[in-house]
Amino acid sequence: MGLAVGLAAGAGLLLIWLALTAPDARTPGGDRRASRLRDLLARAGLEHTTPAGLLVVCAVSAAVAFLAVQVLSGTATVAAAFGLLAAYLPVALVSGRARRRQRELLDVWPEAVDNLASAVRAGLSLPEALASLGRRGPVPLRPHFEAFAADYQLTGRFGDSLDRLKERLADPVGDRVVEGLRVAREVGGGGLGLVLRNLSGFLRDDARTRSELESRQTWTVVGARLAVAAPWLVLLMLSFQRDVISRYSSPEGAVVLGVGGGLTLVAYRLMVRIGRLPVEGRVLR
Repeated sequence: MGLAVGLAAGAGLLLIWLALTAPDARTPGGDRRASRLRDLLARAGLEHTTPAGLLVVCAVSAAVAFLAVQVLSGTATVAAAFGLLAAYLPVALVSGRARRRQRELLDVWPEAVDNLASAVRAGLSLPEALASLGRRGPVPLRPHFEAFAADYQLTGRFGDSLDRLKERLADPVGDRVVEGLRVAREVGGGGLGLVLRNLSGFLRDDARTRSELESRQTWTVVGARLAVAAPWLVLLMLSFQRDVISRYSSPEGAVVLGVGGGLTLVAYRLMVRIGRLPVEGRVLR
């Protein structure tokens, strides 16, 4: 009976969470949430994954965690808490992947811009110079420029191919490079090679400075994350002792879990905001 009640409570909490977070096509807020999820997936290199698919993964993760902790502890409130934590886990993993991908692209863009400037200086047309990056450019960028070459060869529309390239890259530096090439293509740009070489120098300086700052703050960020995770790890260990963990099934225990979860969320968001380095936004979308 207790297991059935716990499952019903967990399912109810999960449905409430999905109702609050799922995008609604009828409201601007739903469109904004879906747009943010699409941007996140694109920045992570998962443009073929839909926001609905990500939400399904979150729901499955929450259900699995809820059932596992419910079987282990026999306490529905504790299982629901870990279910909510597990529901956020896929989003956190995608966000981490997006940050790593953006750092990786920031490191390789100077080489790509140098190759592009050399191709333009050698007399290649802009489409040919971009297509050449699919063969000789940095490895992380090659698939995107190979797709650009295929798009341009198929349609012959340079502007449309650039738009699709921007969508696949989902990167602020890529936006700047693409828009500079678009302007050069439309109005003519005799100084494009010089502009690209200057941009390459700026990108190298930015990448070097960011790498130094990230290496200095690594231990601080790791320590803060461990401090946030420690109480929940202790709670998970307590789940092996049913006579102790069952005390959280009372209303007072539920309040303690709710307050603790809220404080954890606030502390984590503050830690992320304080420790976050400035990130260039996609202005030229």
